[in-house]
Amino acid sequence: MKSLQCEWSNLTRLINMIAEQFGPRCEVVLHDLTKDYNHTIVSIVNGHVTNRVQGGSGSNLGLPVLAGHKIDGDVYNYVTRTKENKTLRSSTFYLRDDNDQVIGCICINYDISDLLVLQSALDDVTMYPSAKQDVEPEVFAKNVGEILDHLIEQCTEYIGKPGFEMSKEEKIDALAFFDSKGAFLISKAGEHLREYFNISKYTLYNYLEISRSRTTESGEKTITSRKYNNGGRYAKGR
Repeated sequence: MKSLQCEWSNLTRLINMIAEQFGPRCEVVLHDLTKDYNHTIVSIVNGHVTNRVQGGSGSNLGLPVLAGHKIDGDVYNYVTRTKENKTLRSSTFYLRDDNDQVIGCICINYDISDLLVLQSALDDVTMYPSAKQDVEPEVFAKNVGEILDHLIEQCTEYIGKPGFEMSKEEKIDALAFFDSKGAFLISKAGEHLREYFNISKYTLYNYLEISRSRTTESGEKTITSRKYNNGGRYAKGR
């Protein structure tokens, strides 16, 4: 495959088939990841599930794949939630060109909210606890600004304080976090993060280079030696 356009007819028939098979609770999305990330959705069926439309942005989970931090980004049958508190069972399949470069993806999001209510009622009767799943939350954003806001919230929780209160080492750690999430693929991310940290553009990219230079033996990025507890905040007395 050279581009999505080369297989456009087959791909759109495929996503329509999946949506028809599983009905109006099943959203199926085709992303063209060669486009600006703010406008990757080129076809969507049952967009009411996540309130997205054609021309909308990709989610936060696609950024690490495009940034090269995840070699195989395909993930099947994971559970996530929307801002409207819908619970979705989702799968994502990445499309690659003849050079094995990611050029798009097909995403399936099935709304199981009502089924979980029924399951909860049955659990009350049977006294059998439902299985819980701890997964990376997926942000079904209308634009990449919402994704960046989500990453900033995650980073604040991860470090344990807002950006302007962080020390130099904490900011370097925070930038490694943003980089690992693919944040710098977002247009004007540097400008927003500079304001978040209250530092100059030069300092931002200087710290970013420092964070990128700290690698593990396998060549992956690593956080500084400062230790964190389970909540992501700095562990005291260690």
